[in-house]
Amino acid sequence: MASELEPEVQAIDRSLLECSAEETAGKWLQATDLTSEVYQHLAHYVPKIYCRGPNPFPQKEDMLAQHVLLGPMEWYLCGEDPAFGFPKLEQANKPSHLCGRVFKVGEPTYSCRDCAVDPTCVLCMECFLGSIHRDHRYRMTTSGGGGFCDCGDTEAWKEGPYCQKHELNTSEIEEEEDPLVHLSVDVIARTYNIFAIMFRYAVEILTWEKESELPADLEMEEKSDTYYCMLFNDEVHTYEQVIYTLQKAVNCTQKEAIGFATTVDRDGRRSVRYGDFQYCEQAKSVIVRNTSRQTKPLKVQVMHSSIVAHQNFGLKLLSWLGSIIGYSDGLRRILCQVGLQEGPYGENSCLVDRLMLSDSKLWKGARSVYHQLFMSSLLMDLKYKKLFAIRFAKNYERLQSDYVTDDHDREFSIADLSVQIFTVPSLARMLITEENLMTIIIKTFMDHLRHRDAQGRFQFERYTALQAFKFRRVQSLILDLKYVLISKPTEWSDELRQKFLEGFDAFLELLKCMQGMDPITRQVGQHIEMEPEWEAAFTLQMKLTHVISMMQDWCALDEKVLIEAYKKCLAVLMQCHGGFTDGEQPITLSICGHSVETIRYCVSQEKVSIHLPVSRLLAGLHVLLSKSEVAYKFPELLPLSELSPPMLIEHPLRCLVLCAQVHAGMWRRNGFSLVNQIYYYHNVKCRREMFDKDIVMLQTGVSMMDPNHFLMIMLSRFELYQIFSTPDYGKRFSSEITHKDVVQQNNTLIEEMLYLIIMLVGERFSPGVGQVNTTDEIKREIIHQLSIKPMAHSELVKSLPEDENKETGMESVIEAVAHFKKPGLTGRGMYELKPECTKEFNLYFYHFSRAEQSKAEEAQRKLKRQNREDTALPPPVLPPFCPLFASLVNILQSDVMLCIMGTILQWAVEHNGYAWSESMLQRVLHLIGMALQEEKQHLENVMEEHVVTFTFTQKISKPGEAPNNSPSILAMLETLQNAPYLEVHKDRITRSLKVTPGKLL
Repeated sequence: MASELEPEVQAIDRSLLECSAEETAGKWLQATDLTSEVYQHLAHYVPKIYCRGPNPFPQKEDMLAQHVLLGPMEWYLCGEDPAFGFPKLEQANKPSHLCGRVFKVGEPTYSCRDCAVDPTCVLCMECFLGSIHRDHRYRMTTSGGGGFCDCGDTEAWKEGPYCQKHELNTSEIEEEEDPLVHLSVDVIARTYNIFAIMFRYAVEILTWEKESELPADLEMEEKSDTYYCMLFNDEVHTYEQVIYTLQKAVNCTQKEAIGFATTVDRDGRRSVRYGDFQYCEQAKSVIVRNTSRQTKPLKVQVMHSSIVAHQNFGLKLLSWLGSIIGYSDGLRRILCQVGLQEGPYGENSCLVDRLMLSDSKLWKGARSVYHQLFMSSLLMDLKYKKLFAIRFAKNYERLQSDYVTDDHDREFSIADLSVQIFTVPSLARMLITEENLMTIIIKTFMDHLRHRDAQGRFQFERYTALQAFKFRRVQSLILDLKYVLISKPTEWSDELRQKFLEGFDAFLELLKCMQGMDPITRQVGQHIEMEPEWEAAFTLQMKLTHVISMMQDWCALDEKVLIEAYKKCLAVLMQCHGGFTDGEQPITLSICGHSVETIRYCVSQEKVSIHLPVSRLLAGLHVLLSKSEVAYKFPELLPLSELSPPMLIEHPLRCLVLCAQVHAGMWRRNGFSLVNQIYYYHNVKCRREMFDKDIVMLQTGVSMMDPNHFLMIMLSRFELYQIFSTPDYGKRFSSEITHKDVVQQNNTLIEEMLYLIIMLVGERFSPGVGQVNTTDEIKREIIHQLSIKPMAHSELVKSLPEDENKETGMESVIEAVAHFKKPGLTGRGMYELKPECTKEFNLYFYHFSRAEQSKAEEAQRKLKRQNREDTALPPPVLPPFCPLFASLVNILQSDVMLCIMGTILQWAVEHNGYAWSESMLQRVLHLIGMALQEEKQHLENVMEEHVVTFTFTQKISKPGEAPNNSPSILAMLETLQNAPYLEVHKDRITRSLKVTPGKLL
């Protein structure tokens, strides 16, 4: 060995080179107290190798460490020259079929969109190219470092779990074999001995917190008087701050300071001064003083050189253990046993626990080394991966608390290993049932946001950088919950049901705290002085969107779970909305001989919140009752008779009225914060669990109540009740010139109210609301996007909501509804809507923005003109409602609805005396068209029984009753057909008039 070293290295300390690895190993084999012998060896040699001040040649330290420190361990483990011993172990080994390649930063990774159980399942390039997935739809990304290749993991892939390299041979036994059978008894004993000693040594020295003295069994007789001023990395200070400070503290050049800063950022710590204690302490005080003025100071410690030496070797030792276990799965299993074996001190005394619980105190380089060791050992052995998962779950709350206050990013935290554990279906299910993991994650999340107002609602402390930093960190717990839920169970045990429902209770508690969050009140008179903070609540909503959806998916898989979850959610909603508050007083409304009791509540005067997650979760569960037919199978188990429809509709209706009033310009003085909230409420990132669910909840309420009662309550909330309940109120009000702005606001509100009714009756493409499937829903979304204009693939994908696997479902249906037009020499390929799909176009499609609706209307009218058709855009034929929602269509023929239609048509007939708009009339015509379509379908379905319950044409043929004695709706349509000022609507009115009482032509 000595002859192979360079002369410069030989000159360092010839006594080190005279140390024979074989002789040292021989002494260890004869020792009665092996731990004492090894520790004496380390205490003597480690400081001599690693304690030489600033070292420009670290590779020479590594050569000496291999010769003096690691060599004896290898000889001891093998019982012979490791050059012969390790190849023998490798040859006898039956390697794992898991690839387990740990990715480096920037390395490409591949995920199969067809076969991956979830998007976190990835392959390295070599495995991907040798797998069946190269011919599938795949996603290529760049690794941030730390994860590993999932090739060979049968739980990660629906098919094709093995590449050609890792494929199982047909002769191999399917049952898991203990890898220790391939090792001799002597090798097992020696490996266990040396691994136990060295792993314990590494953990002890890396987690050692004293700066000037070593553990007693590592102290030297002659201790040097040399120290390091050690600077540590954080994610708070900038490069410029560190460089400037180092120039001041250690009197170095800018180039040297840049070198220090770069190393600190890469490795997590760096010595910036070497010498006696006072010399290093002086540099420390300058660094602390210069970095504590605006933020917390940089972490800097004056550490004795022997401690630094042992810690450097501790890192080398962990890397060595990682490479040694690569020779044999048996060695890997022994290391797992050593790491997880409980010590004499009870709970959290195993080495793995000690490392995890010290994670936030370790520097970046130390974390990286031991994380990689965990991945190559504990996570690569299926038996010990389960045991490690249990330890991780038991420590979860503490690990997350440490991460939240940590000054390093998540990829450098042990908490980041959750993705490797929670996404494994069998482990996730086991942790839910045995460790109550769902509940732990949710309660840990809530504990970090514990600050609430007097009503118990969350109050995010968002106004300082530190609090915003904490809030960003806490959000990672939601990601962990998503990992746990991402793989849905195929079989349910009683224990799984119980623990899932416990987790569901905790989740409801979280949503309950969010219900009514960030309430707002309309600003009148003066413009709002300071924009209120709103982003945190919407950030939380966006993070929870997929979790809520996945919770609902789990409930849908088991009837017992669905019933219990529904009852729990309803109970919490009743708690949220019990009693009268915020000026809510009981009143009675009456129109057309119908009366209903409700509450006096004005959205424009009282507090209103856009955050209603409990209401929306109940809406989702109600749809599942319909879709799975649980409501019809077990009506006695469900509290449907106890439901209060007015309670169900109240808060979603307020939210939709708020949107209408904002559109009418009534909330201008509330600033941009409200405009932004309304935007995100309808945005593709949030709408599925916000706007869409509010529509569903209103559909649920309407289907359970007299439609006349619903319409009167809706008129009251839109603050339009007086206009439609008082004869000639509209005429008298519109004649007052001074109220011109208010008249315009009312017109807009009427338009918005009619639009809402169109949505309630027409939006049937959610499975469970209408008799459709998911494919129908996606097709409809694409049809309406392409009705605006042809779109490129990327543009179309952005307009569609993603599921938890980042899939839109577009590829499975796009060919059925669109042609692909290839790009020319420049430009992009575009999807164009097939002509036969234009008949499914709905001008009032609820996911159109107003700009999109205008563009789509213009495009579709232009298309009709080109085809020489009338330019009316009639409502499309709709699928039938599911039975639970079937009564909803009666809103179209209800007395109050006919009153609203007749009133607006009357305004149009006598258009000079009333405040009305063409948009208002257009919506009424659309509703009439919908009613005629509904009646036609109804007549076709009940022809045999002769039981006609939908008689819209008969009702619109009757004139109004006293005292107004207004003409019938049909008569007014005939009058309007020839009105010169409505020429643009003539085609639409003509279509509506193709009826005779009681019969459709």
